[in-house]
Amino acid sequence: MTFISTTMATDNGHLNDASPSAVDQTVVDAIATADIYHSAGTTYLHIDNPLTSNSSASSNHDANPTGAVVPPISLATTFRQNTPGEPMARDDPNSWGLGYEYSRTGNPTRGVFERAVAAAEKTKYCVAFSSGSAATSAVIHLLYPGEKLLSIDDVYGGTQRYFRKVVNPRMGIDVDFVDFGNKDEVQSKLKSGGGKTKLFWLETPTNPTLKVTCIRSVAALAKEHNALLAVDNTFCSPYFQNPVEFGADIIVHSVTKYINGHSDVVMGVVCTNDEDVYKQLRFTQNGVGAVPSPFDCFLALRGLKTLHLRMEAAARNANAIALFLERHDSVSKVVYPGLKSHPQHEIATRQQNGYGAMITFYCVGGREQAAIILQNLRVFALAESLGAIESLAESPSLMTHASVPDEQRKLLGIDDTLIRLSVGVESCVDLISDLDSALNAALSSVGGGK
Repeated sequence: MTFISTTMATDNGHLNDASPSAVDQTVVDAIATADIYHSAGTTYLHIDNPLTSNSSASSNHDANPTGAVVPPISLATTFRQNTPGEPMARDDPNSWGLGYEYSRTGNPTRGVFERAVAAAEKTKYCVAFSSGSAATSAVIHLLYPGEKLLSIDDVYGGTQRYFRKVVNPRMGIDVDFVDFGNKDEVQSKLKSGGGKTKLFWLETPTNPTLKVTCIRSVAALAKEHNALLAVDNTFCSPYFQNPVEFGADIIVHSVTKYINGHSDVVMGVVCTNDEDVYKQLRFTQNGVGAVPSPFDCFLALRGLKTLHLRMEAAARNANAIALFLERHDSVSKVVYPGLKSHPQHEIATRQQNGYGAMITFYCVGGREQAAIILQNLRVFALAESLGAIESLAESPSLMTHASVPDEQRKLLGIDDTLIRLSVGVESCVDLISDLDSALNAALSSVGGGK
């Protein structure tokens, strides 16, 4: 029997010229059906180089002498040196060539997690931080006072709050918020920036209105203005989108969300192919010290290993739920990139490998009806955050985006009737039944109902 690599099969399931021999088409079809994950599972589960640190084994390029299939949790805060100023285990790939001297500077468990995420995002480098907000802060540390930051207008509430209340007034960095789909607005802000704009900050899809932006177009614009492009890829995860393929310089994740995926870790990462950017990020990681614990890195690495399974399952649920919501009398509008009604559906189709598991919808009525919906959910949990195996629902105007100024929320369409869903992997039937019951309760309160 001949082993068939899935790379030998074309999109229509027929073997290409790389096939070593003719194979029964039934087998080929079975392979195509089984490997719906774009071979991501192999990337997430296996890393090319050794997994763990051992000073004596490193010199033999075998840093896993026990053969353990799971990287161990290294709790040591400090590491012995045979020669003063010469850290051991520089050959260990998990040390990124630096060896180990102090766990804030480098840790074997953190190192293997960083390498795994870099592989998932198709980048050379990854630097882990104690939260997504800390990761965002590390990217801002690339800027100097007097320089400017151009951010997408519909951005995570915590990010815009940090930009408005810390970065601008305390660090002397000007911040403008724009719709990158509005070329005239973008050009106006760049012109007023006087050549000082050094960083573009993009979310796509955005949080919470799920606006999708063409990364390639923004990357070209950033390059034209000698600026870096950072993309917060949290909503898509590395499974559904790899911004580096479209010209992004920096990719940011709240690991708390999809990468970890189990609501039990707070962490962030920054990925890049730019060696200079990487060195600055690594310096900030060590200098500021906002590093994740080895145990959290262990948990997040375990979460990453099932990312492809979770994302596919959640996205299938989300697609069905979005179609259901579009047809419900208690819903006035549904926003989901997978729907043809989404204004940037074609962009999402081009640059994403899937449409994700986040849904935003507007209910009929007002704040009272939105509250009735949220308070009547039983399978969905009323909670902030997103990206976990369990389904969550929230009111951005009162919860995650309450810090956004009222006038800005109004411009972005973040009103009291907007509800954000993070769809999990429960039974789709149970999730839709839960929503239907809650929506009908809200509809009854305005004189409708079923």
